[in-house]
Amino acid sequence: MTFRAPLTNHHADGSLCPADHKHTSSGKPLHTVCPGRAYTRVVCSCGWKKEESGKGYVNECRKRHLASHAEGQNVP
Repeated sequence: MTFRAPLTNHHADGSLCPADHKHTSSGKPLHTVCPGRAYTRVVCSCGWKKEESGKGYVNECRKRHLASHAEGQNVP
């Protein structure tokens, strides 16, 4: 089975921050109407979830999690 774990960015009010809203590395908006990225969320098709303010950290956790599936580990 192939697992998917897409990253999504969110504003402080919980609304989705569209992919065309660009940010600085700290999450400050470069798009005029964007309030800024407050957190990044990843949800794997197996049910695993991660939500943090650091996009890079969430992506690193995502990669590790997906690698554990490839190694055949049973990850919740």
